[in-house]
Amino acid sequence: MAEFSWDVRSPLERALVTGPYGAPGEAGVSLTEIRDFDLVQVMARRGRAGEMARAAKTRFGIASPEAPKAVGAADATLIWSGPDQFFVLSKGGKHTMEMLAPIFAGSASLSDQSHARALISVSGEKARATLAKLSSIDLHPDAFAVGAAAATSMDHTSVTLWRGKDRNEQAVFNLLVFATFAESLWHTMLDSAAEYGVAISHSEEWA
Repeated sequence: MAEFSWDVRSPLERALVTGPYGAPGEAGVSLTEIRDFDLVQVMARRGRAGEMARAAKTRFGIASPEAPKAVGAADATLIWSGPDQFFVLSKGGKHTMEMLAPIFAGSASLSDQSHARALISVSGEKARATLAKLSSIDLHPDAFAVGAAAATSMDHTSVTLWRGKDRNEQAVFNLLVFATFAESLWHTMLDSAAEYGVAISHSEEWA
């Protein structure tokens, strides 16, 4: 009889090998897979965008993003994912779909994306240069400040990209990619960053 396992596994489990990669010396790029998170997509029902926004304000204490940006609440990040829709990214089971369903009942449709997406953080001195090879988005600080977000593509792969808080005075970029495409995009990002030297890791924290 075949044995089955219901253990949750990272979509990058086979591809991610922690440690240095590419050019020797101090790494110019850090590629980190963020694991163990809850991700719920909230999409307003027809004519209910205002009601959805009020429900979000009640739940999180901040307005949901109405433009391409990411906003931080006390225990969640709300990330614009399209007109009248956003992601709720959180940890610790505080904002699962089951918990959010009563809040948005009647105003929005919810979709649990927790295991359908991979979350990758790109940081370091050469993070912007790495991503510039893969995306047409202008990531200069004047055009893409902390909190800016975009639904875009990288190497023909759809992603949700946003800029987190700077770390050690260096920009931090986070991206969500469908799990089925995560391994392919991961290898592409490694190729893009290899000339700068890469520090590869996984974590349960994001910026």
